[in-house]
Amino acid sequence: MNIRNKLTLRFILIVAIITFMASVLIYIFSADYRREDYYTRLHNKANNTATLLIEVDEVDVNLLRKLEKDNPISLPNERIIVYDFHNEVIFSTDEDKTIHVDQDLLDRIRLEEEIRYTQGDYEVLGFLFKGRYDRFAVIAAATDIYGFNKLKNLRTILLLVFAFSIIVASVSGWFFSGKALQPISKVVNRVDEISITSLNLRVDEGNGKDEIALLAKTFNDMLKRLEVSFTIQKNFIANASHELRTPLTAITGQLEVTLLNTRSTDEYIKVLNSVLEDIKSLNNLSNRLLLLAQTSTEVDERKMIDLRVDELLWQTRDELAKRNPAYNIHIDFHQTLDDDASLTMRGDEHLIKVALSNIIDNACKYSSDHTCYILIQPANTMLTLTFRDHGIGIPEEDHSNIFEPFYRAGNTQSIKGHGIGLSMVNRIVALHQGTIQLQSVVGEGTTIILSFPAV
Repeated sequence: MNIRNKLTLRFILIVAIITFMASVLIYIFSADYRREDYYTRLHNKANNTATLLIEVDEVDVNLLRKLEKDNPISLPNERIIVYDFHNEVIFSTDEDKTIHVDQDLLDRIRLEEEIRYTQGDYEVLGFLFKGRYDRFAVIAAATDIYGFNKLKNLRTILLLVFAFSIIVASVSGWFFSGKALQPISKVVNRVDEISITSLNLRVDEGNGKDEIALLAKTFNDMLKRLEVSFTIQKNFIANASHELRTPLTAITGQLEVTLLNTRSTDEYIKVLNSVLEDIKSLNNLSNRLLLLAQTSTEVDERKMIDLRVDELLWQTRDELAKRNPAYNIHIDFHQTLDDDASLTMRGDEHLIKVALSNIIDNACKYSSDHTCYILIQPANTMLTLTFRDHGIGIPEEDHSNIFEPFYRAGNTQSIKGHGIGLSMVNRIVALHQGTIQLQSVVGEGTTIILSFPAV
């Protein structure tokens, strides 16, 4: 069952319950009112009859019976019986003795002063009439034909109103549920139109305030992330293919040229060394591409441990120095660092070392003196690492794109590289809830500032 049908049925059920309860209450209150009103009229009529009989000397039993017989305001099937203090009947219009009266009933009337009960179709009232000289028991009975007819008519009206309410609730519920679900239908239809080739499309957010708008906004945020992810993936595949094709083409070309003629041993060794260099470059590129793919996903929490940043920097410096003896790496500590806790952060050791290694390697590679200066300092709840060099710098127009994969500044074309390092650093820092800042002036050098949450 779809949501529209469910909402309609629930709406009908709510209206049915409310209407039914209201109808029952109306009927109960009406029945109580009829009963009280009828007993009041019965009491007034019997009380008037007893007053005429007992208090008015000019009225005797025969005259009163005649008056009651011709009285136009008598109740339907009216019966009135008056008993004296000896429980002897002194007046009665119940000639066929329809109302059954016994000694216990009369004793109850004298004790409780008023009782009510039913006998078949008759509603009977017994009360104590206090005359000038004595106390009389009066019993009055009648059938409320008109009152019960009114209740029957009310019952019919309530049933018709209930049925009409259900019909109206069904139609209005179907209409309003459709109206309420229309924004969702629009979202569903719009999402159906979006495919991998049209991720730029967005869902209408309506008024931007209600829950449907929030749902649409969530879809749009998801679509935005998907679009960015597909764009990155597309660019990654294109750039990776290009970068991989370059060394492969070079290797193929060298081998084809070499095979054209017989070469000397020295020439073969020279070609093999050149091919080996290209293969190493290809292997290095492959490793970097794998790391770049790894940093595109979330960090595994199981690999997150407490790390001493100073120890990671010493290890990174030693590893780079072994591969490149010409590199000069200076590590300094800010004077405010006076405890071990401020040197600790939480992260993936391998990824953090990759980020540190790339920044230091770039600083030394693009500097004529191959020197990188590193400063460790605290900043509130953050741990800040500043990397500074006196290299060629990065042109200002390249600052906004320098962290994109495979992007290289215009003044670095003569220096070997793939443009992957800084993009990996940016992603690794983001995965560790850190920030990265770039300050660079062409011909003066570059400063990169990393900030990580301290433990």
